[in-house]
Amino acid sequence: MLVTVVLALLGFGITPSSAATPIAVSTAIGRQDGSTATVEGYVVGQPTATNTVVRSNFPNDYALALADSASQTGTSSMLYVQITSAFRSSYGLQSNPGLLGKKITVTGALGAYFSHAGLKNTTAFSGGGTTDPGPDPGDYYAGTEGKTGAALKAALHSIIADQTKLSYDQVWNALKDTDQDPANPNNVILLYSGRSQSKSTNGGDPNDWNREHVWAKSHGDFGTATGPGTDIHHLRPEDVSVNAARGNLDFDNGGSAVAECSGCTADGDSFAPRAAVRGDVARMIFYMAVRYEGTDGFADLELNNDVGNGSAPYMGRLAVLKAWSAADPPDIVEKRRNDIIHTTYQHNRNPFIDHPEWISSIWP
Repeated sequence: MLVTVVLALLGFGITPSSAATPIAVSTAIGRQDGSTATVEGYVVGQPTATNTVVRSNFPNDYALALADSASQTGTSSMLYVQITSAFRSSYGLQSNPGLLGKKITVTGALGAYFSHAGLKNTTAFSGGGTTDPGPDPGDYYAGTEGKTGAALKAALHSIIADQTKLSYDQVWNALKDTDQDPANPNNVILLYSGRSQSKSTNGGDPNDWNREHVWAKSHGDFGTATGPGTDIHHLRPEDVSVNAARGNLDFDNGGSAVAECSGCTADGDSFAPRAAVRGDVARMIFYMAVRYEGTDGFADLELNNDVGNGSAPYMGRLAVLKAWSAADPPDIVEKRRNDIIHTTYQHNRNPFIDHPEWISSIWP
């Protein structure tokens, strides 16, 4: 203490411990008092307005957004960081787009930036080599060790049936979060067609987007009832007319092109989405067949190798869905969606996103 006082009296700068010890983004957001701090977090994009963060096509090197998780999409949980000129070539996202998802530490003054919680007048940057591993689902699947086939299916059902259920109205806002366009936080990505569309255009008019039940709600006759009818592990945004074109068709290869849905095909008894999401669709169907086993007042949903299943609680074709999952494995977008549903909404997971190898174990 005496050394510190003497050095201070002699004019030597002493860095406060609050600046030297990194704090979390959430702490920084709550401490917008002008003090100097070093903040540690994951780069999640570039702020371009108070409530807008882009994740691609970065306009310049002047700012970035930090969060405590690389999967964060809500701007209220982000810290907007001003990149001063000395650091733009090394930490600006236009010049260094590979920083997205990496952990860094930044020192600066805690204060509003873009009229948003921020870190300004930055004096130091470091890091950029560590990616966010995301939530560790290891303990979530305790009890599945060594199990295969029907025993594995039963164990997984017991785990994922423990969930928070949403109302059908709550699904609207949940999908605006889970299916947010990574490049434009004002939009969602439509599942089958792949179009990026304004979140505010949800509804029932032509070219609006609505809530598509990937496991068609007539297959088991559960409608929009709280439970399978509101389970966002299989509800996705889709163009109203494309949703109608899919209807309650089973899934299979072949058919004719579907209007407004590039890469999609359909015939009288089946539908195929664009190739980029066929695995996603398959894993949603496998989830439903495990989650709903006829034990909670709803039908026992199962897979078969048929099409034209109608109102029976079946979905096909199993062999095609298995092939789709193998050809299109889980990507970062699908994994992030699973994490958001688990941490924010239903608090359960789709096990076939975490462990796609379990598909062939349960359905050999």
